[in-house]
Amino acid sequence: MTDERDVEKEFGLNMSMDEAFARFGRATKEELEVASNLPAKVPDGELELVPFKKDGIRRVCHNDEWWYSIVDVVTALTGSERGRKYWGDLKAKMIEKEGFSELSDEIGQLPMPGADGKMYKTDVATAETILRIIQSITSPKAEPFKRWLARVGYERIQEAQDPEVLIKRAIMLYTVQGRSDDWIEKRIRTIVSRKELTAEWKKRGVTESKDFATLSNVISEHTFGMGVQRHKAVKGLKSQNLRDHMTDMELILTMLGETSTKEIAEKRDAQGLYQNFEAAQAGGNIAGSARKQIETQTGQKVVSSANFLGKNGDQLSLPGKD
Repeated sequence: MTDERDVEKEFGLNMSMDEAFARFGRATKEELEVASNLPAKVPDGELELVPFKKDGIRRVCHNDEWWYSIVDVVTALTGSERGRKYWGDLKAKMIEKEGFSELSDEIGQLPMPGADGKMYKTDVATAETILRIIQSITSPKAEPFKRWLARVGYERIQEAQDPEVLIKRAIMLYTVQGRSDDWIEKRIRTIVSRKELTAEWKKRGVTESKDFATLSNVISEHTFGMGVQRHKAVKGLKSQNLRDHMTDMELILTMLGETSTKEIAEKRDAQGLYQNFEAAQAGGNIAGSARKQIETQTGQKVVSSANFLGKNGDQLSLPGKD
């Protein structure tokens, strides 16, 4: 049991992305049912002009997501005065060479104001689809635009409006950072396991953030043989999110520890901090046993100093996730 996929399969951690979205959405909706003072939703049909450098990108809220004018994106990236023609030529090229037919299902037409102030049906796409289109455009502005899109792609859309929005933001961020699809899937699974675990703790009388931190540290100590702060130190991290810098195997074991803790708490009907502390120890021990077995078979430590920091020791950040 040394291959990452074998570990995931062995412990039932290989959920699909569709399942991850569904489980995260359910957990979020449960939290919202007891929440108060929810933020106002962005109205369907609301239009905005979002600045990117010297250009403005039109977007409209549709079905609780921002949809962006593709022509505006193309114009901003290419500097062409004939953005509409450029987009038409690019579509033809993508259809011929890049299997655009599948992508075309993700493109819609929604009314947007033209230069004359009149409304015209305009080719639009969500931030996720825009990111895929950008891959086919050669431009020195492509990388800055991706970082811009990661920042603004889902702004003002809150979980009350789209329970899965945090997952979408995370996927966008990690894609822009150049993370592998396999790593992204594992990271998303840990976001889901964390969401479900904290929701379970709340049901069982653990509601303070400091208590969440205490229990999380217990799971970490029993999973990795070290607490969160020491694990961050090994990776040379300061304020960065530890999980954003974990290896694939570290993420898998993190999910195993948290999933096991949740199931044990449910089985024991753990109530309050003390009983959930014991459940966290037990859950961490399950993951810790798996880690030791992996280390014995591979002859290598699971905890790694590897991180995803850039040259300047920084990276794009996504607040509000674990």
